[in-house]
Amino acid sequence: MHMADALLSPAVSATMWLSAAGLTAYASRRLPTQLEEDRVPLMGVLGAFVFAAQMLNFSIPGTGSSGHLVGAILLAALLGPCAAFLVMVSVLSIQAFFFADGGLLALGCNIFNMAFLPCFIAYPLVYRPLADKHLSLAAVLSAVIALQLGALAVVLETSLSGISALPLAAFLALMQPIHLAIGLIEGLITAAILAFIRRAEPGLLGQKSGALPSRGRSAFTPVLIVFAVLAFCSAGFFVWFASSSPDGLEWSIEKLTGQTELPPPEGIHAVIARLQESSAFFANYTLPAAAANVDAESVKQNNAWPNVESSVSIAGIAGALITLFVSTLLGKSLRAYHAAAKRS
Repeated sequence: MHMADALLSPAVSATMWLSAAGLTAYASRRLPTQLEEDRVPLMGVLGAFVFAAQMLNFSIPGTGSSGHLVGAILLAALLGPCAAFLVMVSVLSIQAFFFADGGLLALGCNIFNMAFLPCFIAYPLVYRPLADKHLSLAAVLSAVIALQLGALAVVLETSLSGISALPLAAFLALMQPIHLAIGLIEGLITAAILAFIRRAEPGLLGQKSGALPSRGRSAFTPVLIVFAVLAFCSAGFFVWFASSSPDGLEWSIEKLTGQTELPPPEGIHAVIARLQESSAFFANYTLPAAAANVDAESVKQNNAWPNVESSVSIAGIAGALITLFVSTLLGKSLRAYHAAAKRS
């Protein structure tokens, strides 16, 4: 669901960037009241896990499309909405700047669609009221609604921009059903993970108040190890088995235009595209040398399954490590800043 710059006008992009900045400031201010210090390492490890999980596209049977976890509902269930939102901002920013996954102009939209809507709408209004008695139903329903809201937002932001030829009704008619299927799969995976957490470490799941209780620095170590192993196995090995089919957004665009991506217009879009090229050391989730050697034969190999490609594994593990570092540093810094402000 990562939007590209070619779908968005500068005015819509600027508005959504300002909205994302305001939401990030709000979440940063509220973080210490919702996150105990012992959860800060979880921010880093879960961020790495979500980054890696988003590399694993799964096929949607009978469509020729694929999808991947967004992961925001899982994060909100384990960290609370504000910490989850900040981790998602870290993941999406790293993807945009270093991996060219989602446009830089579109980053504000992607934060709104994939972080704000799940963390601050679907989590408190759908997941939280159901979770105590019906955990699996809460996970599935909130994931589906979050994906449906995100898909609707993509269509509206594209339509409001008015720079593409995508017709509103037809675009909507493709985006909502394909993301219903993706949301159902994400919901089932999220429900399975949360069921495991409830058995292994029930204290990790939040209470109705939204405040997450402290359990001591070592209480969550086994779960940390499990998610760390999953993150690095996913980025380094499981990614070979990911579907190469277009994701739900690309599939919808292809159905309407015959191509999965639209060419960006000139002007500010071209300037931002050059900026992204200079920062995206791991563009297309591969190493620079590997990207420069792409030819017809390598494209053919990339469509093989499994696609055993060491450059993708190295780039994926690098991305997971960067996300681990940034998310942990963000959590520690914000807690330290608020502690210092409180003492003064």
